[in-house]
Amino acid sequence: MEEAQRRALRRGRARLVAALRVAPLWEPLEQRGLFTRPMVEELQSAGSRGDQARQLVIDLETRGKRAFPLFLSILRDTGQGDLADMLMEECGHLPTPPQLGDLRPVELDLRGEKHRKTSTLRRRVFNCDVCCQVYELKSDPCGCCLILNNINFSQDSDLSTRAGSDVDCEKLEKRFKALSFDVLTLQDLPAQKMVLELQKLARQDHSALDCCVVVILSHGCQTSHIQFPGGVYGTDGKAIPVEKIVNYFNGSHCPSLRGKPKLFFIQACGGEQRDRGFVVDSDSPGDEAPGGSLESDATPFQTPAGNVDQPDAVASLPTPSDILVSYSTFPGFVSWREASSGSWYVETLDSVLEQYAHSEDLLNMLLRVANAVSAKGRYKQIPGCFNFLRKKFFFRCK
Repeated sequence: MEEAQRRALRRGRARLVAALRVAPLWEPLEQRGLFTRPMVEELQSAGSRGDQARQLVIDLETRGKRAFPLFLSILRDTGQGDLADMLMEECGHLPTPPQLGDLRPVELDLRGEKHRKTSTLRRRVFNCDVCCQVYELKSDPCGCCLILNNINFSQDSDLSTRAGSDVDCEKLEKRFKALSFDVLTLQDLPAQKMVLELQKLARQDHSALDCCVVVILSHGCQTSHIQFPGGVYGTDGKAIPVEKIVNYFNGSHCPSLRGKPKLFFIQACGGEQRDRGFVVDSDSPGDEAPGGSLESDATPFQTPAGNVDQPDAVASLPTPSDILVSYSTFPGFVSWREASSGSWYVETLDSVLEQYAHSEDLLNMLLRVANAVSAKGRYKQIPGCFNFLRKKFFFRCK
């Protein structure tokens, strides 16, 4: 979609939310290929008519070049031509260039009171701009933190016991409590129970809170996806796509967290490939695993057979604003864990948070984690993240 069309949708959003009749739109939106049936159903679940209209306008920006003219056509076909005309007007309305003031030369007293006032004003404007780019964490606690820690798996799942995960869990529980989160830890849940707990958290009223954190420690795999790769296993050996987990907390399903940061930390394999790395000049020695106790959280990726329906794995998400998903490893590769000290990722993440959470933003700290983990071991691993945060995120340290 062209930038002028996006601007038109944003300028006209208030009127569209107030006046748009969404019920007649669903069928033509699907018939003309703008949205799939799962997408339409998700939009319909957004809440009131106004909420549905707002989410529809937001999602239209992501639907490609044909979305804007097709939407205008559908508006006219459903008797809402006035809204189509309004959007056309907005689309043709270019931003007004800034008006130049009186350009006559003036004499500046750089050493006097005027200079001091101007300098103070510039500092205040700069500080305001910086403040506007940071998420505010003022509530106490600042948010909920749910840790799902799967260690023991059923025999028929063919998944091994995750020795060392209890070490990871204890570290993160203490760390997020120290960062002013209300922490709930649950262990050894089958997939359906994990889903119920995640949905339960998403349905809570977060209006008085400023943030939400979800940590999952389990075996993992590759799955079909649109935006967020990978899946995590319940103790019964059934996989849950990470994309599905994130989707529970989007603006449609969790309105009380709209505009607030939602952070996901996934300690699980992204696949079964083992990375031996490549030779580089380095001033630090390799970090070998002690005692040969190195394990991975990998399971093979299996393509669904036949015509198995997987709507949860492939359904599109709404615009995923204010979301960050941090993975322990690159998609397709294993994630290493030691029985005595826990996983490389969690051990490093906890250490970096302890040292830098009081002074650095989250993305900068995750770069530190990636750099430190990538230097470990004979087999290599590098964490990464999918970042849809709109502002800098700083934890609040006690």
